[in-house]
Amino acid sequence: MAERTSSGLLTMMLEPTPAVAMTLPAEVREKLAELELELSEGDITQKGYEKKRGKLLAPYIPQIQGVDPSLQIDNRIQASSQAVLPGSKHNKSRAANTRDERFRSDLHTEAVQAALAKYKERKMPMPSKRRSVLVQSSVEACTPPDTSSASEDEGSLRRQGRLATSTPYQGHSHPAVEHWFNRVIQGSSTSSSASSTSSHPGGRIVTNTSAHAALNANAAATALADLMAHTQLDNHSAPPDVTGLSERSSVHAERSQVASVRGVSRNYNHQTSVMETADGCEWRSEGSLTLIDGVPVNSRVSNKIQQLLNTLKRPKRPPLREFFVDDFEELLDVQQPDPNQPKPEGQQMSPLEGESLGVVTNWPPSLPAALQRWGTTQPKSPCLTALDNAGKPVYTLTYGKLWTRSQKLAYTLLNKLSSRNEPLLMPGDRVALVFPNNDPVMFMVAFYGCLLAELVPVPIEVPLTRKDAGSQQIGFLLGSCGVTLALTTDACQKGLPKAQTGEVATFKGWPRLLWFVTDGKHVVKPPKDWHPPVREASNDIAYIEYKTSKEGSTMGITVSHSAMLAHCHSLTQACGYTEAETITNVLDFKREAGLWHGVLTSVMNRMHVISIPYSLMKVNPLSWIQKVHTYKARVAVVKSRDMHWSLLAQRDQRDISLGSLRMLVVADGANPWSISSCDAFLNVFQARGLRPEVICPCASSSEAMTVAIRRPPEMGVPPPGKAVLSMGGLSHGVIRVDTEEKLSVLTVQDVGQAMPGAMVCVVRVEGTPYLCQTDEVGEICVSSGSTGVAYYGLPGMTKNVFETVPVTSSGIPISDRPFTRTSLLGFVGPDSLVFIVGKMDGLMVVSGRRHNADDVVATALAVEPMKFVYRGRIAVFSVSVLHDERIVVVAEQRPDASEEDSFQWMSRVLQAIDSIHQVGVYCLALVPANTLPKAPLGGIHISETKQRFLEGALHPCNVLMCPHTCVTNLPKPRQKQPEVGPASMIVGNLVAGKRIAQACGRDVGQLEDNDQFLYIQDVLQWRAQATPDHPLFLVLNAKGTVASTASCLQLHKRAERVAAALMGRLNTGDHVALVYPPGIDLIATFYGCLYAGCVPVTVRPPHPQNLATTLPTVKMIVEVSKSVCILTTQAIMKLLKSKEAAAAVDVKSWPMVLDTDDLPRKKSPQMYKPPTPEMLAYLDFSVSTTGILAGVKMSHAATSALCRSIKLQCELYPSRQIAICLDPYCGLGFALWCLCSVYAGHQSILVPPLELESNASLWLAAVSQYKVRVTFCSYSVMEMCTKGLGSQTEALRLRNVNLSCVRTCMVVAEERPRIALTQSFSKIFKDLGLSPRAVSTTFGCRVNVAICLQPNRLGKLAEQGTAGPDPTTVYVDMRALRHDRVRLVERGSPHSLPLMESGKILPGVKVIIANTETKGPLGDSHLGEVWVSSPHNATGYYTVYGEEALHADHFNTKLSFGDTQTVWARTGYLGFLRRTELTDASGERHDALYVVGSLDETLELRGMRYHPIDIETSVIRSHKSIAECAVFTWTNLLVVVVELEGSEQEALDLVALVTNVVLEEHYLIVGVVVVVDPGVIPINSRGEKQRMHLRDGFLADQLDPIYVAYNM
Repeated sequence: MAERTSSGLLTMMLEPTPAVAMTLPAEVREKLAELELELSEGDITQKGYEKKRGKLLAPYIPQIQGVDPSLQIDNRIQASSQAVLPGSKHNKSRAANTRDERFRSDLHTEAVQAALAKYKERKMPMPSKRRSVLVQSSVEACTPPDTSSASEDEGSLRRQGRLATSTPYQGHSHPAVEHWFNRVIQGSSTSSSASSTSSHPGGRIVTNTSAHAALNANAAATALADLMAHTQLDNHSAPPDVTGLSERSSVHAERSQVASVRGVSRNYNHQTSVMETADGCEWRSEGSLTLIDGVPVNSRVSNKIQQLLNTLKRPKRPPLREFFVDDFEELLDVQQPDPNQPKPEGQQMSPLEGESLGVVTNWPPSLPAALQRWGTTQPKSPCLTALDNAGKPVYTLTYGKLWTRSQKLAYTLLNKLSSRNEPLLMPGDRVALVFPNNDPVMFMVAFYGCLLAELVPVPIEVPLTRKDAGSQQIGFLLGSCGVTLALTTDACQKGLPKAQTGEVATFKGWPRLLWFVTDGKHVVKPPKDWHPPVREASNDIAYIEYKTSKEGSTMGITVSHSAMLAHCHSLTQACGYTEAETITNVLDFKREAGLWHGVLTSVMNRMHVISIPYSLMKVNPLSWIQKVHTYKARVAVVKSRDMHWSLLAQRDQRDISLGSLRMLVVADGANPWSISSCDAFLNVFQARGLRPEVICPCASSSEAMTVAIRRPPEMGVPPPGKAVLSMGGLSHGVIRVDTEEKLSVLTVQDVGQAMPGAMVCVVRVEGTPYLCQTDEVGEICVSSGSTGVAYYGLPGMTKNVFETVPVTSSGIPISDRPFTRTSLLGFVGPDSLVFIVGKMDGLMVVSGRRHNADDVVATALAVEPMKFVYRGRIAVFSVSVLHDERIVVVAEQRPDASEEDSFQWMSRVLQAIDSIHQVGVYCLALVPANTLPKAPLGGIHISETKQRFLEGALHPCNVLMCPHTCVTNLPKPRQKQPEVGPASMIVGNLVAGKRIAQACGRDVGQLEDNDQFLYIQDVLQWRAQATPDHPLFLVLNAKGTVASTASCLQLHKRAERVAAALMGRLNTGDHVALVYPPGIDLIATFYGCLYAGCVPVTVRPPHPQNLATTLPTVKMIVEVSKSVCILTTQAIMKLLKSKEAAAAVDVKSWPMVLDTDDLPRKKSPQMYKPPTPEMLAYLDFSVSTTGILAGVKMSHAATSALCRSIKLQCELYPSRQIAICLDPYCGLGFALWCLCSVYAGHQSILVPPLELESNASLWLAAVSQYKVRVTFCSYSVMEMCTKGLGSQTEALRLRNVNLSCVRTCMVVAEERPRIALTQSFSKIFKDLGLSPRAVSTTFGCRVNVAICLQPNRLGKLAEQGTAGPDPTTVYVDMRALRHDRVRLVERGSPHSLPLMESGKILPGVKVIIANTETKGPLGDSHLGEVWVSSPHNATGYYTVYGEEALHADHFNTKLSFGDTQTVWARTGYLGFLRRTELTDASGERHDALYVVGSLDETLELRGMRYHPIDIETSVIRSHKSIAECAVFTWTNLLVVVVELEGSEQEALDLVALVTNVVLEEHYLIVGVVVVVDPGVIPINSRGEKQRMHLRDGFLADQLDPIYVAYNM
């Protein structure tokens, strides 16, 4: 019994097998049925259900199974009910007690099980989810945990409950020691164990005995653990390695610690152990530890990704077709029809005519006339009996009462309601009927009252809250119908939400309504001489029925008096209704079949209706059957759901007889799955007098009303038909009776013949309505006098649906009468029987094949019925992503289903749907119980669910996305074109008349007085003599007060003291690290080093609260720069040598550390004079965004040239003040902070950016206070201001902050200008007087820290004033950019990307755009690498840590043709130059430089070049809760990390939205979505994302993510 069955689930419920079910005593079977009912209704939890059920079955299990009961219950060994049932003779008995009958015939369940058995359980990487923090206790570090660690999917022996099978309880009571031991070896960090869900380590591992016979249990555990710790999933045949990295070559030899790790596993390297785990998948382990880019791959994240890669390697879908047209329009692969797909072969169908409508002698001329007749001639005759929730009759409405009460209401509505002395209502006006489902009497009175008053009733649902699903759409319908009055009952009116005034609240999207209560006390008796006009049925509108479309919009279908009458006539004839028959109605009496049979046709024939409210059905699903028995009803009108429910509750049925029924109308017989409910129901109730032939399925639609109905047996009709159709054929719209493929079939029953007097035909679904062939599925169309007339107020849609003209293949109309489309898909079978196989609403066309939502629901439910998800609570719909429909399945999960069980269920559902429907599911989401929007009478509101899915408001608790398997229409990866030779390139340029793209700043011009100095330190000495008291620096603290200042002389003196301290200790040319907080000390020691002939290296001090991450960087810079001494403050010196520091770095290996706080006042003997200006002045170290530490060498000449360029560009003089809010450690920030003031003599107001964290307004307040004209900041500062001060501009204005003084605010950056940020900054602070043109960007990089600065003072602009758009922004096509091309487009065109010019090129700087591969010059507006030539270029890398061989040619490279003499430096950035229409001061045309992004950062995917920022921008736009996003690739997978600003329940909403937007806008499939807390994405001092650090953190599992989703 203990062997595994194909289902592979460890925790199967104990289901009695069919044989067992029959041997159980009847009372036990009944109690089981009761339990089932409670469970399906949600009245009992799954746990309670299992407990009670276990108790009931316990006494019977051993006798049957012959297995020790403790074993059975404890290990929950699954009974064989899950295996495919042998033969069908059990099926009948089984149907009696399984749930789910409506949605699965047994055939289907077997098919699903068989399909799943074909897949040898494929293991997919399970998403990791953060457990609540409570679970992590401090004990976890040293004691075996009681829940398994997070390693379930990296192949650790999670399921190693026991290795020996002797002790049955060991797996459950205490996890085996081996399990814990294995976890220690694996070394999973606490964060990894904290970020998974708990699960029961209860399974078994069957080890391969041959490999392990010799090992005793303990050694086996260790050995296995070793093996498994490094397992990667392997397919049976080795597939090509997607990663492109072979295991051996990627191990970095120089990392010594790796060798020791490899030592553990070496002995197992060649002994591959194969284990069969309990869920039937094979683990193969080679025990080798792969290193990819220096990250050990045994971390759980990379293992999951490896699994994902292995899953993706399996050839799944047909490969993309080979084509690529080298054009901007990337062509999406259009699915070519399969040449072997089935095609219809039958002849053209001929329209089907129903029997003619019989003539009835005294048939009333209209429905009100019928009411008048019965109300006056048979007033005592019962018309309608209403029941309460206990099933007791509360009130019986007689025809007399109905007639008099309707008259009263009609009179009151027409005569007693007035506004401004005008009657409120005129005949023909529309009136809303708002009645609850348990009050049919009031509804009937109101409906007939409106008909008598010649008003048009519009029945709608009772709005319960202001935000009901779909309520807004109902409001839209009421508004478009011009409804001003709503009729309701007193009780209902009291229950509606109220506004403060006590009136009924106005619902969202609703028109203003007057609410009128129709209870007796509000209506008046008409005078004797007043009679309602009872006319013959005309073509005027009688009533409007609402219907919700697939997209969720609500339409009103108008039904005329004559159509209403004709429909009653044809229903009477088809159903053989006779006068005074009794009929039970379970359906909603406001619309469709419930209204047609229970309110209209019943009055026509003076029938007695027993109305069963939905609320009663929920309490007692048998109520309708009991009422049929009590009232000896001849007809019952139900849905298959009602039949299904009553099956679950057949307990008090011994005395029930259904013998009186001559017709059981199944209103949703058009649902292909109704057949199983009908069969099962008949199975059980045949014994209680139900005759098989009385089951009459019918098909109807709101537009066409009843389309077809199976006639009751007395009419002598042909026997009912069944068809077993091939699902594959149906997906191509072809009918094939299935023979070979037993798995994917659909069994459908007929819905009878066409209605009397109607003509039915089947037309093609899309395009011209051609008649279908006989073996082709199409949309059923009906032409008769009894269909709806129009969609109210929508003439275009009306023409499409209500006035269709079907034509033959030669284009000739088949009839002169128009046809109405029914939105039912089907065909006409033998005996003129109509078969329905689906609805247009549920139709999903995926890559040209049709699938029906209901069928997919059925397949999902057949996988593990009721175990993890609630039965009626599954929604299937399609969303359009990347020009095709994609299937989404959403289900409500049972609260007690464990994370793993659910995931397992999801992966099996995917496999089942794939097998049976041959279609991939794009997204499968599980949401908590009771959270999906409900439709009025139970069921799920599909369009609202879809809406929530697309808006990211579903809040699922589990998500599985499979874009890799579903999306097969991506453009083909781009192949690089053969290289173009230089000659053709030049000719091409000339022929095209293209200018070579190059530009330069103005000439440096004459030297001014301080420009004769070649050395910056000489300038300081000269200033100290010439203007000793001139203030140079002023540093502000967080409070905005002056922390310190320095004049020329003070700075010189402090520098001298530093030089004196250094000269005795160091040699000239020694490198000195300056580790200071931003301030004067940093500047003084910098000049002190120059005075002493040492080379300063500025280093950001470590963060005292975050030593572990910041100190190693300090250490690395000190080591790499070969600094022999560290200068710092006393406080930082203590920190560097502290105990905490020792934990992060080796503190013994620091070089000499000097603190400069109390230096003696000594003058140095003499200043050092460098022999040539080419000597090294200082080193500039910075960590690039790709995580590379690069130091560049700046010579004295370059330093002076840099200062001169900036001075000229920004017009800096001693009389000026500028404010700087930048970090002073590298790049342009360092130059502005330490060099420029000394060189140009202006005063710098220094605002350390760190201080903004405690006072966001510090910088702007300072700018205002000192009336600064020029200020510099970084993007991170700008972001702090927009986020922190956006709402406080009013408060700042009250504090007199005024920014009108600012002429230029420059953002210092080494990236593409962030337009959105600069624009929002300008917009927010416009209120404080900031000029919209003040903000501009700058651009620098490692090889040249200042290439562009300062906005353009352009001639033409001055004439235009501020009119016209900002001249420096262009829009380019993002798709062309991926192909390294620039294509200018209009603003707002699709795929457009705004690029802002990076600033004006500095004096003395020349820029050219070169081809990255050929190194030849490019033309104007061509994308290439930006090369720069200038006297202030850096002279080379000092060292690049991490890439030793990094590129000497970065600093001196030449063009391959054209001007081959000039020496250029390569910036590593892609960009283009574009000549504009604007002129600069000298009258020259202005050349704008646009920087697109860093080459190092770009992602090469599918042969195209992507800039991470573009993908990130799309992602951030996709949901309001995404605060920040960063992307990187790992082994060809795109990983998207998003920061969630909001509640954690939104985390899983993001997975689908992120995947959608990246597919839609970038044609890329996201491999992994990681949702993290705000602030996890690391940012450097310039505000740039450190994507490589993030990647390392992700792979080392240090991010503590909220959720990680691995897209399949």
